[in-house]
Amino acid sequence: MAQYLILIYGDEARWDAVTDDERQRVDEGHRAFRERAAASIRASGELEPTRMATTLRSGGEQPLITDGPFLETKEVLGGFYVVDVPDLDAALDLAGLLAEVRQGHGGVQVHPLVDHS
Repeated sequence: MAQYLILIYGDEARWDAVTDDERQRVDEGHRAFRERAAASIRASGELEPTRMATTLRSGGEQPLITDGPFLETKEVLGGFYVVDVPDLDAALDLAGLLAEVRQGHGGVQVHPLVDHS
């Protein structure tokens, strides 16, 4: 088994403006993902908007702390899953269930995690 980080990106302005029907389709994709992934999900979460983020950067002896995201971008990280599945094909199969793959303003990235055991 291997662990993969599935990152879900999208345009926050578009996400804030989605209709109830669009939000329902996204929720249905996540339900299908969770049902199929079941016990292979190790962690998951939806992130608060980027305006809620706090960034730490090099600032000499003490880190420089600023409000907001590290980068100003149109597409932002909105959520994630960590799954433990047999291989990349299985992770891609699960990620393909997410509605964000088909929305046209975002996307999903799948990253293998390094096994340090």
